[in-house]
Amino acid sequence: MTNANVNEDHVIIWFRDDLRTVDNTALNHAIETGLPVIALFVATPMQWHEHHVAAIQVDFIHRRLRVLKQQLAVLNIPLQVMQCNDFSESVDAIAEYCHQHRVVHVFVNKQYPLNEQLRDEKLGVLLAQSGIKQSLFDDNYVLEPETILNREGELFKVFTPYRNAWIKRFSAEPSYPVTTSKEVVLSDTTSAMLADSTDIQSLGYPVIESVLWPVDEEAILQRLDTFCVTKAQDYHQQRDFPAIDGTSCLSPFLAIGALSARQCVHQLLQHFPHALEVNKEDGAFTWLNEIIWREFYGHLLHRYPELSKNHPFQEYTQYVCWQDNPTLLKAWQEGKTGFPIVDAAMRQLRATGWMHNRLRMITASFLTKDLLCDWRAGEQWFMQHLIDGDFASNNGGWQWAASTGTDSQPYFRVFNPTLQGQRFDPKGDFIRTWVKELAKVPDKYIHTPHQWDSSGSLDYPLPIVDHKEARLLAIEAFKQAKAVMDNHQ
Repeated sequence: MTNANVNEDHVIIWFRDDLRTVDNTALNHAIETGLPVIALFVATPMQWHEHHVAAIQVDFIHRRLRVLKQQLAVLNIPLQVMQCNDFSESVDAIAEYCHQHRVVHVFVNKQYPLNEQLRDEKLGVLLAQSGIKQSLFDDNYVLEPETILNREGELFKVFTPYRNAWIKRFSAEPSYPVTTSKEVVLSDTTSAMLADSTDIQSLGYPVIESVLWPVDEEAILQRLDTFCVTKAQDYHQQRDFPAIDGTSCLSPFLAIGALSARQCVHQLLQHFPHALEVNKEDGAFTWLNEIIWREFYGHLLHRYPELSKNHPFQEYTQYVCWQDNPTLLKAWQEGKTGFPIVDAAMRQLRATGWMHNRLRMITASFLTKDLLCDWRAGEQWFMQHLIDGDFASNNGGWQWAASTGTDSQPYFRVFNPTLQGQRFDPKGDFIRTWVKELAKVPDKYIHTPHQWDSSGSLDYPLPIVDHKEARLLAIEAFKQAKAVMDNHQ
C-alpha cells in the first residue's frame, strides 16, 4: 500500500448520478493522476424537492452509497457525504472543501439538465479563481451528445434516422466499458478518512423503502446477465405485456448510475453480436433500440435547454387549452378512473415506485388526451414516485405521449385505454393484481366491469370520461392550437 506523505495534494471525484466504481469515466481520470483521491457525494434535499425527486429513489441512492463507500475503500479512496440545501450551497461547500484539503483538481461526470449544467459552470469559475482545475466528462450515455448529427450539423428530430446514425457510429467506433487498474496512493488525510467507520447518515429527505431493488454490485450485474441470457431473445414479443416478467427492469440502476449504458450494450452484444442489425423481429435489437431511445432523449436535453424549462418541443402545442381539473387529476393519480388498465398501472406506481413501460404510455395518453390535463402535471407526478426517475427520459416520454415532443405520437392518434387493456392484459391478470375490487370479475368483462355488474354492487368507480367524446375533444384542442399558432405567424 503506497503512502504519499510528502505530497498532500489531492484530487476529488464528485459523484452524482454515476454511483459505481466500474466503468466510471471521471473516476478513471481521477485515479490516473497518481495523486490521492477523495470521493464526494453532496445531498441537496431542497433541490431534490424542487426537482420532484422521488423519496424511494433517494432511499435507493442512500443504500447504494453504502456499497459505493465499501467499493471505494478497497481502492484506497474515502467517500465523504455532505449535505447542503441546494445546488447553490453545494458549489460553495465543494469550493471550501477543496481549500481545506489541498485539492488541485476536481473530476466530474456531466449532467445535462439546465440547472445541473449551470451549477457545474459556477463551480468551475469558483475553482479557477483559486487555481483549481475542473474536468467534466460525458459518461451517462454510450455515445456523447453532439456526436449523432445530420448533414447540416443538427441533431436528428426523428428517432429512426437518429437510431440508424447511432448504430453506424457505434459500429465504426464502439464505446465499451473501461475501468482503470492503477493503484491509488494514500495520503495522511485519506488514510485518516478511511479509518473512520461512521455509517452514511440520512440524506435529509423523506424515506420510502426501496429494498425490492438490490444495490450490491454482484446482484445488479447478475440481473443484467440474466436478462441477456433468459429474456432478451423474446423481448420483442413479451415486453408489452405487464403480467409477464419480460422486461429488463434495469432502468433504476441506470438512473442512479449503479450501472452504465455501456455495460448494458457490451453485455448484450456479448450474447447477441447481431443486435446492431436493424430487425424489429429480433428481441436483442429491440432492447438495444430502447437504450438508443434513452440516448436520443438525453442528447435532445443537452441540445435544447428549453426542455428543462417546462417548454414543449412542438411550439404550437403551447397554445393547447389544457383542462385545469383537480378532480380528474386526483382520480388519475389515485388509480380511480374507472378504466381498469389505467388504474392498475397507477396503483402499481404508488405501491412500488415503478411502472411497466407500456403502461407508462397508456396512462400518459389517458391523462393528456382523455382527461386533457397538462402533460407537465403527469411528468411531475411520475418523477415524484418513480425509482427510475430520469429527467430526460421522463420528459421525452411524456412529450411523446402528449404529442408535444419531437417525433411524438401524432395528436390525432389517441390510445383507447380499454382496447389497450384488452390487447396487452387480455385475461386481466395484471389488473387483478392491483385492482383487488375486480378480483371476481370474469375475464370477458375485466376491461369493462360495469357491463357485468348489472346490480351496481361493484365497489369500483364508473369511467370518469367517455373515451369517444374525449378523443374528439383532444383532437379539436390540438387543431385549435395549430390555428392559433398560424394566426401568430
